[in-house]
Amino acid sequence: MFRSFIQVFALLCGTSFLVMASGLHGLLLPLRGGAEGFSTTSLGLLGTAWAGGFITACLLAPRLVRRVGHVRAFSAFAAIAAIVALMTGILVNSTAWIVLRALTGFAMAGSYMVIESWLNERATNANRGQIFGLYMVVNFGSITVGQLMIGFGDVHNGTFFMLSGILFCLALIPTAISTASSPKPLTEVQLDLRALYRNSPVAFLGCILIGVANGAFGTLGAVYGAATGISVGEIALMMSASVLGGALMQIPVGRMSDRTDRRYVLAFVGGAAALIGLLIFFIAPRHATIILIMTAIYGGLAYTLYPVAVAHANDFSDSENFVKVTSGLLLLYGFGTMIGPVLGAWAMETIGAEGLFAITALAHAAIMCHAIIRSRMRAPVPIELRDNFQTVHSERATPEGVKLDPRAETLPE
Repeated sequence: MFRSFIQVFALLCGTSFLVMASGLHGLLLPLRGGAEGFSTTSLGLLGTAWAGGFITACLLAPRLVRRVGHVRAFSAFAAIAAIVALMTGILVNSTAWIVLRALTGFAMAGSYMVIESWLNERATNANRGQIFGLYMVVNFGSITVGQLMIGFGDVHNGTFFMLSGILFCLALIPTAISTASSPKPLTEVQLDLRALYRNSPVAFLGCILIGVANGAFGTLGAVYGAATGISVGEIALMMSASVLGGALMQIPVGRMSDRTDRRYVLAFVGGAAALIGLLIFFIAPRHATIILIMTAIYGGLAYTLYPVAVAHANDFSDSENFVKVTSGLLLLYGFGTMIGPVLGAWAMETIGAEGLFAITALAHAAIMCHAIIRSRMRAPVPIELRDNFQTVHSERATPEGVKLDPRAETLPE
């Protein structure tokens, strides 16, 4: 047992460096791009390209890992991410960045899948929940640290590009020197749209719309912050506060959804997220403190919707289909994150910086309306027959991470 946790600790260290680098680089690009005069559309396409690369890797990475092995595949993915981070500091060009951002998304998804498959190999029925919890804490904590680094330097020089590359390289070390045997081959993802929709229309449409809203804010939130005139450090704090707000609110929202119809929870939280988005849109705050408070509340609402939608879908699914259903919803979410940045960029260029929240408000209002309509058409699963809510981090989740979830079917020991 102790040996298995030591091996997990090494993998979590590698994960920490990987996510830290991703958080730093992901926030650096829109800030530096905005300073260089890149169009909002170009900055939005960075998010679309990243999501496209991420989804592609979820579909193709299992074949690559099967061919060359886990260690070599992970080394290649981390090396690609490091090279891209350095190249974006050399080629300061919007078109080049969009292409390179797709490569980063591909490399990150591949890296996560390898790490998560290793964690799955170390996990047992007795410690799966602990390992999954540690993995979530590392993800939330590392993305926050990576983003906050931006506040301690100048985005106009190449320091942060080099630091991102260094962190990506550091992620290689724990895996490269590990003596743990390679885990089983990665599972290839199967996307059955008809089955997903039949199982839960609310979760099907909801995950796409949640992806639209989260993709728009996650990509262009920094651009909005810069347009309001707040400092780079305050922008980093704003983006981190929204993520942490979402992490903290998952506990009370999850408990609420365990005790009532999850569609009512989706409607309530989606409506509240739409309301705060409209408030930001109409008030157009310019004081840093007000912006930080409002975006933290927004993140606390917006980032809790995805795990509730997944829990609702699995209420109607057999336990043996948990991985299939959740992986499918994850891909639908990914498709939404490809659309969101483009819509958000269009709204910002057409209406102004606050147009970003007009798009998120529309997406969240649609979630609310659809959930209410569907709640009148289908009875909820009785509370005693549901699985408990589980915290999920949708932004960097992969099908391998789904199997790490304690709700996934595990083999008898």
